[in-house]
Amino acid sequence: MSLLLNTCPALPRALSLLTLSLALSACAIGPDYERPEINTPAQFKQAVGWKAATPSDAYSRGEWWQIYGDAELNQLVGRLNVSNQNLAASEAQYRQSQALVRGARASFYPTIGAGVGLTRAGQGGGDSALSTSDGISVSGGNAATISKTHSATLNAAWELDIWGKLRRQLESSKAGFEASAADLAALKLSLQAELVQTYLQMRVLDEQQRLLDQTVSAYARALKLTQNQYNAGIVPKSDVSQALTQLKSTEAQAIDLKWQRAQLEHAIAVLVGVTPSELSIASRENAVPQLPMVPTVMPSQLLERRPDVAASERRVMSANADIGVAEAAWFPDLTISGSGGYRSSSYADWFTMPNRFWSIGPQLAVTLFDAGARSAEVDRSEAVYDQTVAQYRQTVLDSFREVEDYLVQLRVMEQESVVQQQALDAARHALRSLENQYKAGTVDYNSVVTVQATALNNERNNLTLLGSRLTASVQLIAALGGGWQVEQLQAEQKAEE
Repeated sequence: MSLLLNTCPALPRALSLLTLSLALSACAIGPDYERPEINTPAQFKQAVGWKAATPSDAYSRGEWWQIYGDAELNQLVGRLNVSNQNLAASEAQYRQSQALVRGARASFYPTIGAGVGLTRAGQGGGDSALSTSDGISVSGGNAATISKTHSATLNAAWELDIWGKLRRQLESSKAGFEASAADLAALKLSLQAELVQTYLQMRVLDEQQRLLDQTVSAYARALKLTQNQYNAGIVPKSDVSQALTQLKSTEAQAIDLKWQRAQLEHAIAVLVGVTPSELSIASRENAVPQLPMVPTVMPSQLLERRPDVAASERRVMSANADIGVAEAAWFPDLTISGSGGYRSSSYADWFTMPNRFWSIGPQLAVTLFDAGARSAEVDRSEAVYDQTVAQYRQTVLDSFREVEDYLVQLRVMEQESVVQQQALDAARHALRSLENQYKAGTVDYNSVVTVQATALNNERNNLTLLGSRLTASVQLIAALGGGWQVEQLQAEQKAEE
């Protein structure tokens, strides 16, 4: 059903409808957004006794990886932020959301178009006579007429947002834009955490490589000593065989680390956006950082610090606004349109006052019957909202679980490291004692080999545990949101506006 007024007396009525629409536009159909209720604990269960540190300036700015104090790591993360291809794809999706917001905002303004045309038309038929608009005519009983029309028009249309449909569409687009921005931040945080973990594990492998290389050198000296003792008739041939076996076994372990390190280096290359052949990270001494003191937050702050939680909530906001868009379809749309221009059958007097035309007026349109399509769309929108609420709550639950997991992991591994260090100290002491006894000839070489293997295993276990603690610290920082804050979404939205 529509009402179209295109005459001059209709102008007062159009103005009346415009005034009414502006009065009605103060409200918008559909529910206003409220954050879904979340049961937030007062504190993390595993934070009891946790040694929290005050964030450094770099950490508070979001450059959380600087807490490990490695300049080469900082440089690699900087390259990832610029060149990672997964990040580039997500950034392109973010720009798509920006464009959708601009498109939704543009719907509040009139659309204006213009056109120029030349039309030829014919009426009647027959071959006995012809009459044209150019003044050439031949009389006949079955005359045909061909006309030519020049036209130049200017059109304008403006849909008034009486029921808030356009505002709800803009609200949904803005929430989608913020969700996309949070998705980009979440992906960046995930990739940064992956790079930092990979880099730290590579440095732990470098330390293990140096340990094995030093052990190989020590075993080589022990083999030479044993061979000398065998040549002097002090020890049996079996001692030489055991010393050689110990040496070659350790050499094999040292060789095995090389492919593991190469794979980690290749992974870092892909993360920073280059082929493995383009990146080489040299091994260096004392490259494994000390375990940092990780700043922690209260559970209530976690909702504002995790970009994935923020993205999930923004999707709830978007779905809530879509309900209003669906409900607004039950109400009529009011559009004010106008057109004007010149129309003439000849080019010479085309733009003259007698050939001018214009029309203006409102159009009120409403759907009277759609077989339940609008009702189905409202139900679908409400179901989508319920789905996003459930997904948001699940994301929050997962975020709490992750923080609790890494807190308890770090605390337990700290206790484990104390015991592991005690075992390592004992193994080193036993090895020194047995080596002295073997040189004195009071024990056989089999005892020395056993203690050497125990000491080496404890050395490697100590480094492996350090690597696990470093990895857990990275995971905890990522679970706490890194240095990200939800205020960044508002800043990006203001910049867009």
